[in-house]
Amino acid sequence: MVEVKALHDEARAMLPEIAALRHALHRVPELALDLPRTQALVLDALAGLDLEISTGDGLSSVVAVLRGGRPGPAVLLRGDMDALPVTEQTGEPFTSEHVGLMHACGHDMHVAGLVGAARLLAARRADVAGDVVLMFQPGEEGDGGAEIMIEQGVLDAAGQRVVAAYGVHVASGLLPHGVVSGRAGTAMAAADSVVVTVHGSGGHGSAPHRALDPVPVAAEIVLALQAMVTRRFDAFDPVVVTVGALHAGTANNIIPASATLEITVRTFSRDTWQAAPERLREVCEHVAAAHGLTAEVDYRRGYPVTVNDPHELERTARLTRAMLGEDAWQTMPQPLAGAEDFSYVLQEVPGSFVFVSALAADGDPVTAPYNHSPYARFDDAALATGAALLAGLALDRLAEG
Repeated sequence: MVEVKALHDEARAMLPEIAALRHALHRVPELALDLPRTQALVLDALAGLDLEISTGDGLSSVVAVLRGGRPGPAVLLRGDMDALPVTEQTGEPFTSEHVGLMHACGHDMHVAGLVGAARLLAARRADVAGDVVLMFQPGEEGDGGAEIMIEQGVLDAAGQRVVAAYGVHVASGLLPHGVVSGRAGTAMAAADSVVVTVHGSGGHGSAPHRALDPVPVAAEIVLALQAMVTRRFDAFDPVVVTVGALHAGTANNIIPASATLEITVRTFSRDTWQAAPERLREVCEHVAAAHGLTAEVDYRRGYPVTVNDPHELERTARLTRAMLGEDAWQTMPQPLAGAEDFSYVLQEVPGSFVFVSALAADGDPVTAPYNHSPYARFDDAALATGAALLAGLALDRLAEG
């Protein structure tokens, strides 16, 4: 069995170094797929580790292949790199230098933790029975960087298809200090977006009978969609439909010609994900038709459901307990409704994606500002946990052959 306690001890010994990298990344957050300063910091941090390194075409990705000292399969470890359009309010000494941008979701932690895992693996290269693909990915926050990297061959970067893939995500709240959490099967939702335009005909507010008013029809669609998710879908395989924006009109006495709804749809199984577009379209079009109007539905697929392989999730739980103690592992009671583009990787190969608490030792998981908050703070100590767990997963899976 992999000595994950020893890995954790080594990771804690290198904590000042990988924390310094994390702080450097945190100061220069970048958005989406173009992360030149982030990419440069990653390449510099990997220098000297004897890795086969390549960069992406049209995006600032980094793929590094570590060749083990013994033959065997290949596995993949992933860290996402992009930040968010958030103005930081943490007061950290390494606060973002880019006003309006912040590593509010902890991706700087993921990058530094993956570099730490690379160093742990490089130090025991002779015992690595196969290859490890290190996937440094831009564009997780809505830009689908994982999908692009798959198209550019990351899963085959070692010259053979990886047999498993692992990722971790830090949490600034919700989880108690020192805890790792995950679940087999669906771990995170699919997230789609929809724009519905209700077309009527405009007129004077004093004579609605001479117009086709899209506003009450749009309002009726909002309510009908809430009935749909409770009556057309299984309550134990839920759908969440949120209308986040409704745009119509320019003045209180003018009936507009159209109204627009902007919607997010969250689903938790691949079957429901497949069924949702047609059912939503039926509701919108038929409600509009009942009033003599039309509805144009632009349904846009987002990230698919994130599904953990049961065997790989159990491996992750086993290694966590061995590294941190029995109480350190918590099984998630239900999936999170957030979405994650590591789902594209897990559609192709089995693996696990789990959450590592980055709450300070004296923090309250209930009240601590959570990921995406301008006040979210992440404890550097979680870097050692993430690095050791990723390295341990790679070694444990490769040992199976």
